[in-house]
Amino acid sequence: MSWLLVVGLIVLLALNVPVAYAMLGVSILYLFLKPDLPLIVVAQQVAAGTDKFLLLAIPFFFLAAEFMSSGGIMQRLVDLARALVGHLRGGLGLMNVLASMFFAGVSGSAVADAAGMGRMEIEMMRRGGYPHAFSAAVTAASATIGPIIPPSIPLVVYGSIANVSVGQLFLGGFVPGVFMGIFLMASVWLIAGRRAFPRTHWTGWRQLARSVTQSIPVIVLPVIILGGIFSGVFTPTESAIVAAAYALVIGVALGELRLPDVPGVLVHVAADTSRVMLIVATAALYSWILAREGLPGEVTAFFLRIDADPWLFLLLVNALLLILGCFMEPLPIMVIVVPTLLPVVKALGIDFVHFGLVVTLSLMIGLITPPVGLILFVIMDMTKLSLEALMKETWLFFAALLAVLALITYVPWLVLAVPNFFFGS
Repeated sequence: MSWLLVVGLIVLLALNVPVAYAMLGVSILYLFLKPDLPLIVVAQQVAAGTDKFLLLAIPFFFLAAEFMSSGGIMQRLVDLARALVGHLRGGLGLMNVLASMFFAGVSGSAVADAAGMGRMEIEMMRRGGYPHAFSAAVTAASATIGPIIPPSIPLVVYGSIANVSVGQLFLGGFVPGVFMGIFLMASVWLIAGRRAFPRTHWTGWRQLARSVTQSIPVIVLPVIILGGIFSGVFTPTESAIVAAAYALVIGVALGELRLPDVPGVLVHVAADTSRVMLIVATAALYSWILAREGLPGEVTAFFLRIDADPWLFLLLVNALLLILGCFMEPLPIMVIVVPTLLPVVKALGIDFVHFGLVVTLSLMIGLITPPVGLILFVIMDMTKLSLEALMKETWLFFAALLAVLALITYVPWLVLAVPNFFFGS
């Protein structure tokens, strides 16, 4: 009955049923058609899917990002990026990418980056004489760096699915994240030269030193997170709690966050967390049923039967995830597809950390691909641009991100070098 599970899910998604309810509905229908299985299985598997200590990191990373997303704190990151690269050709575009790299070390979420810093970055570029659509495209593309440079909410979810060290996954994201920034900045630089975009004046060493000093309380957050994990002071889950507490203290101390605003932040974080956890919970039930039907084994046998080597398998996975990313959000794809592919990954000898970064980057690229690119919708709502106008300016950045995906897919060392240095090969 594997066909019922797969086809039923596709039909419900095509009818715009939310993915969590689609997985739950198909699973319950399957159980009704299987009288040997009691409906209590629904409660058991849904509860088991969320009964993982590691998943507690998700709400606290959300909380840290919300506390850090107040305007004044983000302005410090933007000012630092502008002081570093604002005077170069296409400087404000370069600033946009660099600020996203800085904020990636705080938020762990692409959508949080686009929604949090996006408006400020786009407005600054517009005032600097840059085309509105180009400014929006740079903002959309650079936001995809958020879940690659640690911390990362998608990598936490992948770690819980694949039973992989989140610390290694976080370290594995450093080089790919930096490469994404470099490739995107190179694209901005090339376009700026061809279109003769305006340049700003060098603000001087004094302003740079002032910007660095003002940004230290924010930039030190990822250092605290990773330093605590790798020194053994706290676990990845505990690091999220430390990050949230630190972000709260810094926000209040800097006067950018008022204590009366905290309850509203908590409500917003609770809503975001509930949505993610509902997907994880229903995906656990759906994946359990797929496993009971033997679908993962069939997928593994298929790839081994056609003698697929790791090179071909990763190419097919990238193509699959990029196509799915055009129609679904990243987390639902991850919790549905990854459990099915992991047996093949193991059989082909592909490193799970390497595979996790390949999957995550593929899904992040999907956020800027129509028709259901979530970041595109966030930016379009913010700028009132049409999808056509935004996509005309996004294609080169999309190509740059695909180049990075190809690099980390077929040069695993780019992902594994840093984790192997700290944890041993």
